[in-house]
Amino acid sequence: MADRQGVSSPSAAAAPTPPSFHTRSSDQEDLPHATKRKMADHLRRLETMFTLTPQRMRMIVEAFKDALELGLSKSGQVVPMIPTYVFGWPTGKEAGNYLAVDLGGTNLRVCLVTLQGGGKWEITQTKYRLSEEQKHDEGQLLFDFCAECLKAFVESSIESGTIQRGAVLPLGFTFSYPCSQDKIDHGVLIRWTKGFGAPNTEGRDVVEMFKRSLEKHNVPAEIVALTCDTTGTLIASHYVNSDTKIACIFGTGCNAAYMERARDIPKISSLGIGSEDEIAINCEWGAFDSFEHEHLPRTKYDIIIDEASNKPGEQAFEKLISGRYLGEILRLIICELIDEGVLFLGQNTYKIEIPYSFDTAFLSLMESDPTDELLMIIGIFSHFFAVETTLAERQFFRALAKLVGRRAARLSACGIAAIVSKMGYLEEGCAVGADGSLYNKYPKFAERIHEGLVDIFGEKGRGITTYHAEDGSGIGSAIVAAMTKNRKEANVYPDL
Repeated sequence: MADRQGVSSPSAAAAPTPPSFHTRSSDQEDLPHATKRKMADHLRRLETMFTLTPQRMRMIVEAFKDALELGLSKSGQVVPMIPTYVFGWPTGKEAGNYLAVDLGGTNLRVCLVTLQGGGKWEITQTKYRLSEEQKHDEGQLLFDFCAECLKAFVESSIESGTIQRGAVLPLGFTFSYPCSQDKIDHGVLIRWTKGFGAPNTEGRDVVEMFKRSLEKHNVPAEIVALTCDTTGTLIASHYVNSDTKIACIFGTGCNAAYMERARDIPKISSLGIGSEDEIAINCEWGAFDSFEHEHLPRTKYDIIIDEASNKPGEQAFEKLISGRYLGEILRLIICELIDEGVLFLGQNTYKIEIPYSFDTAFLSLMESDPTDELLMIIGIFSHFFAVETTLAERQFFRALAKLVGRRAARLSACGIAAIVSKMGYLEEGCAVGADGSLYNKYPKFAERIHEGLVDIFGEKGRGITTYHAEDGSGIGSAIVAAMTKNRKEANVYPDL
């Protein structure tokens, strides 16, 4: 019973307060909590909401294909299908020193890549953490920060003898946010994603903004290529595995890239590019089914996340599958059950009621080694949220993490399947280079993607394999810079 703040006067004419009753059963521990049967009932309800049948997946794939085709035919579509002006695959003979800067969702990464030819390289890199304030600060200040970090890195490399003093190195700039490009060293930001919201940036050329900051801070670097991490991953992965046809990122955000024939990109037909030439396409597929919400199986929890986000209605696909949101989906389910008097009865739950306090990494830990995962769940809830859990609750949370993670992987398979189907890769099979924290660290994520591909395509789906990709935002960006430098020196589409 809670402590009382005062004592009523004996003379007060009030009805006696009835005693509080709480019934306990033999399967309960010291704290009151829901029965195993009630937890099972809630789990069945959630299984219905989060389970994707093969038939539903195939319907999503068909809608996804239509969105890809529409993005190739017209500019300004929901899935923008951005031509990157990366022409064809690397030769493997690219060589030289290149800088790479990656403005990611969590960190700013600065690299020096020495391409040695023959598919070999060396890389030196430094990471700088991005604060939430920087993500929402004035856009030019964000690029000033990037320039300052690059300058410090270059000066350190000059002192160590890695970079020659006075040299102006080619720079590949990895900017993994949707930009419209009409040439490889130009990109107008369409919209921020991954929780960014720096003002006075959308609708502007981010290369020009970065160049302005480089000049301001006297950084000896020349931006020769703007690319996204997914395009870089495609190029770097093909560099070491020529079976690679598609690259995907499953991390804070999600995206895919692949190589498309120029003749199948109607919206750039006026540029005079040879019909058989190939151009890497940055799909920006996280936007699939945005605004209309006709195809994806959004639950009420997904809708809450969307409406509370800084971009309501946008990035619908990303909000169902990316690492930024999976933990929040599970947290919202937990909070709903707290409000209904099902979980953590009699405990102070304010810590878990803080938005985005439940990291997706917790889901990953909850699905780890089955001999340890229930102990892991005890630790997560007691250490981070100061609540005690019962065995029934821990089993429920583990099953819930599996539901949320499995749905994300199966939806990811739908995106891959749409590109495979569109390009006709199913018969011969292909490799998919995949990167990002979800793919690399979330237990069974890759396995569930493969299961999804088989559910969509049948046995032929086994010929579509994913593997841990090469470093797209570092090595891939440097290779793209080298390819661009070589192409322009050969006078091949020099204005693109």
